[in-house]
Amino acid sequence: MSRKSLWVMVFILCFGLILTGCPKKTVVKDEPSAKAEAARIEAERVAKEKEREAKERETARLKEEEAKRELEKSLTAKKTPGMEGVVYESSLLKPIYFDYDKYDIRPADAETLKGNAAVLKKYPTIKIQIEGHCDERGTDEYNLALGERRAGSTKKYLNSLGVAPDRVTIISFGEEKPVDSAHNETAWSKNRRAHPVITSK
Repeated sequence: MSRKSLWVMVFILCFGLILTGCPKKTVVKDEPSAKAEAARIEAERVAKEKEREAKERETARLKEEEAKRELEKSLTAKKTPGMEGVVYESSLLKPIYFDYDKYDIRPADAETLKGNAAVLKKYPTIKIQIEGHCDERGTDEYNLALGERRAGSTKKYLNSLGVAPDRVTIISFGEEKPVDSAHNETAWSKNRRAHPVITSK
């Protein structure tokens, strides 16, 4: 092989090595990074959560205002002030009744107290006083004690339903304040009662 042919071959080999050693660069298009995408998704989630919480707060506020209006409509100031000043009758709270010379809660009256407990839970700021009453039979001293036991058993039952003890006070009027002044069993059955009034709203 001539020297000239040898140089040509060497040149071709070198050129081939140069070409194989310098591959074309691959162009990669810019795409959002995984972290940026995760951050965007999290920001959207947080924004939606805040929006949901704001709607829930507004709904709760509107319900509270409606409940307050409902409570106010149900109230009438009692003519005779109670031990703690002005007290209010509310059509939302119902009295319960007792058998003669008894102070235990009857099944039907237990249902009434469940309704009263639901009202007290709906309006957590109000406090009540339970007034214990008796019919005209028996001595004044005996009826005062019986009225206190009736008010006490009513409070105890409300407490068992989840009403805090410090929201309920009791008082006995004995036979002093009948709702029906007739002298028969129909009137007496109305007078043997525990009557709730609102002392703080």
